[in-house]
Amino acid sequence: MLSGQPFPSTKRTYLHGAVFQHLWRANELAASRTMTSPTGFAVLDHELPNAGWPCSSLIEFLLQQAGIGEMQLLKPALVSISKTQKIALVQPPYLPHSMACRYWGIQAHNLLWIQAKSTADALWSTEQILKNGSCGAVILWQSNIRTEALRRLNLAAQATDTWLWLMRPLSARSDSSPSPLRIALRPALAGVSLEIVKRRGPHSEYPLFIPLADMPTVRQLSDRENAPVVEHTRPLITARSDSPILV
Repeated sequence: MLSGQPFPSTKRTYLHGAVFQHLWRANELAASRTMTSPTGFAVLDHELPNAGWPCSSLIEFLLQQAGIGEMQLLKPALVSISKTQKIALVQPPYLPHSMACRYWGIQAHNLLWIQAKSTADALWSTEQILKNGSCGAVILWQSNIRTEALRRLNLAAQATDTWLWLMRPLSARSDSSPSPLRIALRPALAGVSLEIVKRRGPHSEYPLFIPLADMPTVRQLSDRENAPVVEHTRPLITARSDSPILV
């Protein structure tokens, strides 16, 4: 019989001789032995269990649209991971670019670009990467994905020491998901507006503003609007050394 005493606020709780590492009080953020990577943003780390991106689990980004700062939000983690491990980009909406990677400090030779022909191929590729442990992180972009596929991805992630981020449309917010961490992202001036939809802990009541150095400010947007229009008489030429990765 249970004694009726509250669970101790520790990382491990013993009950009938078993060890439960993922129990937490409803009014507290969860704490476990799951490895995490700091986000690089103190205000966000403060709101996440174990103060960082959890390894071995499915992390969902629910995007109002692609390219609003989601990759910049992951930049500190990706820079750290790419120093020693490979990072797989599966079905990204834009072509990965080596110059941008170098500018951010990401080791471009440790990036893998996977452009699958179908959703099924993309999911299969992600599962195989997770199962063989060939990469330290995987980022998957998918617009339509079933709950069964989400469960498979989460189970595959739990069996390996790999970070897994899934980029989905904001419209998927109301869909059920086994992901322990779901974050909604909206564009904001000089940064991104972030709302924690789901986490192991109390409900997050207020959105967070995360400043991002490479996002346009009010002044930059005003300068663009007032800039003169220049018509090019010949096509622009890009340097050959700036070629995309794994083309």
